[in-house]
Amino acid sequence: MTSYPEFRNVAIVAHVDHGKTTLVNAMLEQSGAFGDHGGVTDRVMDSGDLEREKGITILAKNTSIRRQGKGKDGSDLVINVIDTPGHADFGGEVERGLSMVDGVVLLVDASEGPLPQTRFVLSKALAAKMPVIICVNKTDRPDARIDEVVEEAQDLLLELASAIDDPEAAEAAETLLDLPVLFTSGREGKASTENPGNGNPPAADNLQALFDVIYNVLPQPSADVDAPLQAHVTNLDSSSFLGRIGLVRIHKGTLKKGQTVAWIHHDEEGNQEIKNVRVAELLTTVGVNRVSTDGPVIAGDIAAISGIENIMIGDTLADPEHPDALPPITVDKPAISMTIGVNNSPMAGRGGGDKMTARMIKDRLDQELIGNVSLQVLPTERPDAWEVQGRGEMALTVLIETMRREGFELTVGKPQVVTEEIDGKLHEPYDHMIIDAPSEYQGNVTQLMAARKGQMTAMSAGAGDWIRMEFDVPSRGLIGFRTTFMTETHGAGIANSFPIEPRPWAGEIKGRPTGSLVADRSGKITAFALQSLADRGTFFVEPGSEAYEGMVVGANNRDEDMDVNITREKKLTNMRAASADTTVTLNKAKTLSLEEAVEFCGADECVEVAPDVMRVRKLILSATERGRARSREKNLNK
Repeated sequence: MTSYPEFRNVAIVAHVDHGKTTLVNAMLEQSGAFGDHGGVTDRVMDSGDLEREKGITILAKNTSIRRQGKGKDGSDLVINVIDTPGHADFGGEVERGLSMVDGVVLLVDASEGPLPQTRFVLSKALAAKMPVIICVNKTDRPDARIDEVVEEAQDLLLELASAIDDPEAAEAAETLLDLPVLFTSGREGKASTENPGNGNPPAADNLQALFDVIYNVLPQPSADVDAPLQAHVTNLDSSSFLGRIGLVRIHKGTLKKGQTVAWIHHDEEGNQEIKNVRVAELLTTVGVNRVSTDGPVIAGDIAAISGIENIMIGDTLADPEHPDALPPITVDKPAISMTIGVNNSPMAGRGGGDKMTARMIKDRLDQELIGNVSLQVLPTERPDAWEVQGRGEMALTVLIETMRREGFELTVGKPQVVTEEIDGKLHEPYDHMIIDAPSEYQGNVTQLMAARKGQMTAMSAGAGDWIRMEFDVPSRGLIGFRTTFMTETHGAGIANSFPIEPRPWAGEIKGRPTGSLVADRSGKITAFALQSLADRGTFFVEPGSEAYEGMVVGANNRDEDMDVNITREKKLTNMRAASADTTVTLNKAKTLSLEEAVEFCGADECVEVAPDVMRVRKLILSATERGRARSREKNLNK
């Protein structure tokens, strides 16, 4: 009789920066995944440049940990681990990751406790009736408060359980309080079921306690190896050698290289298409690498296949004689949209990009749709621009930044919310915002949220002189919120949010309090002009750089736009030395990141994005035409 390994499929979920990827790194290292001579890369699962720069997980990734002889009757134990993003903007990745697993390890910082993104991903796991292991990480932090954090995590479980509509799921969630609590230090690679006390690492030499709890608590996948094949496509990848790769979880049967399977695909209208195809290549994950195998890969395991050119997330691979489809993967609706189109500024083609045509941009957006289930791309009135909808502002700016680094030149519009009609009334997406700040800034925060139509739902005292405030606020009120919030709290405040149910339109929300300084002509920017205008506001440009009419060169101190001559030169006379301008002292220009430029962007502005430059500009470049447009708008409003 063939001896099959035992499987445990688990997702690591947590708030941003609570140590998921560091813990997975330690698990891989202690399981020997890097080999005797392999270099251990810090945060090896964060493989993308943006992930390493931002310090967050953007894409859900899987790895496999094989523990020889640790399964039942001496069989091998294979733990398939999904490292999920902690930010709600990448919720599609979380939902996709949860479709691959049978349980969750909830990682909570020993000092910060459960935060909003923790709540978001945990609610998804409880709704799927999955067992959840609470893991208090970073117990060696000097400000750790372990007992309080355990209590807060358990209270959160009960709160979310009571909010579940499904009685069976709610009852299953309440039983989670009987599960053991783990205490870990991912950086030290230690885990224990014994509370080490605040500020101390677990009294263990390794992560064996974590492996034991995963094995004893999480269920073996309920999979029938002898049944006809049924596998779900949960993720996509690509290879220059293999083409499109589909990551599949096998629910029933076995999968082999060269096997003919029924590929069940649903088109945009929901119609089911069935086609017999051949698995050209079969790969399994060993550590962080994919290794070719002839198979069989059995039910309960996760594998990657190639040979199906147009395979999509949510497709099913089945036995040709029993083509039974699995349910498609569904995700929450998009909340934020941005218009992405060709760069049509006067300096188009001079920003270091080599991908500028509408066709190139559309092909790239279509390619993104293949692997990003939470994204939607819709046509606009213009043939060279598209409305891209996603979960949040960060998810969309990550896409734009990725395209910029790939050599695209783009025009990006101001973020807007995605509205919908419910019972004949216009509704908009809402977020629940949790703000921790020193109590001295309570008034500043309250005024800031009130201006954005936020309604306070709770307020409580935090540690020391801090206070916690909770608000329900329209999602559009959070566009451009971060920069103003950090200014109002002098960089001390911490704000986190997660999406809640849509609510009726809250009315007009005033935009940023400052206007724009707009160049009224094209030319080279001079130090003399910047010095003359220094008291008008903050500039985004340096002397010697190029400007064009309609380009936003700074933020006005007042709440109105101002056209300025940014290219004016000082008149030369025989009474002035030619070196006089070298003594001009200017304030350092503020360099806008992509996120800051998008946040700053006004309703009549857009962002010019290219590999070498980032500029904010008016949609209508001509000052004369903008004046006429304002006059027409005033006449219509009378």
